[in-house]
Amino acid sequence: MSMRIGTILTGGSARADVEQAKAAEAAGFDAVFTIEFFNRHGYAPLGAIAEATSRVTIGSAIANGFTRSPLLHASAAMDLDELSEGRMILGLGSATRRMNEDWFNMPFSAPAPRMKELVELVRAAIKAQGGGGFRWEGKHWNINVPIYARPGAPRDEIPIWIAAVNRGMIAAAGSVADGLVGHPIATRRWHREVTNPGLRRAEQKAGRESGACRLAPYVMTSIADTREQAVKDMKGQIGFYFTTRLYHSILEHHGMREIGEACSKALKKFDTKAMAAAIPEELVDEIGIACTPDEARDRLAQWKDLTEDPILYAPSIGVSPERRRENFAATLEVFGSA
Repeated sequence: MSMRIGTILTGGSARADVEQAKAAEAAGFDAVFTIEFFNRHGYAPLGAIAEATSRVTIGSAIANGFTRSPLLHASAAMDLDELSEGRMILGLGSATRRMNEDWFNMPFSAPAPRMKELVELVRAAIKAQGGGGFRWEGKHWNINVPIYARPGAPRDEIPIWIAAVNRGMIAAAGSVADGLVGHPIATRRWHREVTNPGLRRAEQKAGRESGACRLAPYVMTSIADTREQAVKDMKGQIGFYFTTRLYHSILEHHGMREIGEACSKALKKFDTKAMAAAIPEELVDEIGIACTPDEARDRLAQWKDLTEDPILYAPSIGVSPERRRENFAATLEVFGSA
């Protein structure tokens, strides 16, 4: 399909993610990515995955950008790039204010400008690994390491991707990043009319070549014996995401603001069924792949004009572990090339 197909590892534990990564590589997938949450570490499982695989690209999609110092991101990326012999992609995201302040007790301000500087700083630290001191004086970080070296690193440049939804972060990605990780509930129309045009404008303004920052969108994927089951699984995940008002800009672009309000209202009662019920099937089809196995490749082909790097992502909210395993196995069988 002329695509480099990746998958988000959703095994539910570090060991399960390693097993999923091995299965994805055996199936012929091109890339595997970890996620980060309050109970999941974005970098630690990648060390084991690097050792357990030999070909597949590995990466974080995404690690929290503001809950670590920049040099911790840089050193993690270089360690993982060494362990994988040059297969690492560093994906960083700002997360929301609530995640930073309530979950991690970290300050949160100016996310797009800070993310732009963070990428520039991390890239400079990776580039400077040959020896000598490393100094950075910026608006958000000041670093002074008198003796700085990183022997054994296979590359002095590691791809850095930024997670982005709205226009400010899209512009930051286009100006400095190698890729933009699209959010799971970003629609094809949003990427076509907002994300990709925003990237091209930012690249031009920064004096970069068009396409320097490529789109690597999450494509939510639910494959089942019946379309009804596949759609049901997707609606629960989409409804959960739209409880976050930051993402309502996507709904407003579609003239569907009332859906976000319904999901936010349902959250107050922790009514997951109401969240799912608020999501129409037309939105499910714009966001991802929810169908039987024989339809799935045609569904992914709808993304070909937008990206060469889709990242398939299985829904989990309200989905049983058994059903998640079935979906993952079906995804490997349908989209694998081995």
